[in-house]
Amino acid sequence: MERQRLDKWLWHARVVKARTSAAALVEGGHVRVNGIREKAPGHAVKAGDVLTIGLDRNVRVLKVKGFSERRGAAPAARALYEDLQPPGLPKPPE
Repeated sequence: MERQRLDKWLWHARVVKARTSAAALVEGGHVRVNGIREKAPGHAVKAGDVLTIGLDRNVRVLKVKGFSERRGAAPAARALYEDLQPPGLPKPPE
């Protein structure tokens, strides 16, 4: 798999609890892909893309490292991305 829908990737990476929440997050303009605001949940992301996500008064910066066919446990979800959170900012609770 080389690409995956943005909403599906956010759900598989456990950024949100439900795929519908992921779609709403994207449609609401709270997700940027490589610095460009994305409003289409079906936008395809690829390995190396950097996602900036505004979520619950926090900003998460994640680099896409891989994809999953299914939503798995938290350790498997963390393998899908690299957290690029700037130093000095608190990391959101997991």
